[in-house]
Amino acid sequence: MKVLAIDTSNFALGIALAEKDNVIGEYITNLKKNHSLRVMPAIETLLRDCDTKPSDLEKIVVARGPGSYTGVRIGVTIAKTLAWTLKIPLTGISSLESLAANGRYFNGLVSPLFDARRGQIYTGLYEHKGNSLETVLEDTNILASDWAKRLKGYDRPVLFIGSDVALHNEALQGMLSDLAFFAPTALYNPRPGELALLGMDKPEEEIHHFVPNYVRMAEAEAKWLEQQGR
Repeated sequence: MKVLAIDTSNFALGIALAEKDNVIGEYITNLKKNHSLRVMPAIETLLRDCDTKPSDLEKIVVARGPGSYTGVRIGVTIAKTLAWTLKIPLTGISSLESLAANGRYFNGLVSPLFDARRGQIYTGLYEHKGNSLETVLEDTNILASDWAKRLKGYDRPVLFIGSDVALHNEALQGMLSDLAFFAPTALYNPRPGELALLGMDKPEEEIHHFVPNYVRMAEAEAKWLEQQGR
């Protein structure tokens, strides 16, 4: 199965083409530029360089969030449009799960995280068992200090991974001490190739009902609901 993976859910932009267990090509940038202007040219370039036509694709895999509200919407919209146009399956994968895949050789738990402002993080807890990545705790939006307290109860080494880890280093290491480990910068960005492999054999979504997973409501939506007394 030939899979195109798309991740625009955070600062890094990632596109990958994979077939079976082989990542044919990857495109990753970590630039402060608009994803909406760059993602389609990136897809076209990758397919052309890999001698692949859109009609050769058999599945689309997309990072469905959490992350940047705008970034998540861009990736999901493009993925849904491509899957519907090409009449091929669509699978959504947690953006955090995709990042956790970078910690496959760590002997312990893996906590990928994105900054959610005001001391909060988007995070989840994962563990690599053989060739599979298993979810220990579902993705959540939580204060970094509260997350560290929860992890302390496991009494196991935890690898924190992601470009925003440094923002919460003090809260995490202060609570976990020598149980806290921090990934090197080379592993900060999610790999779209990992995203493709994670989604290759997972169930497909119903395209028209598929929506992003923001984990929490956008601030504007929360304020509107508050004004409505809900």
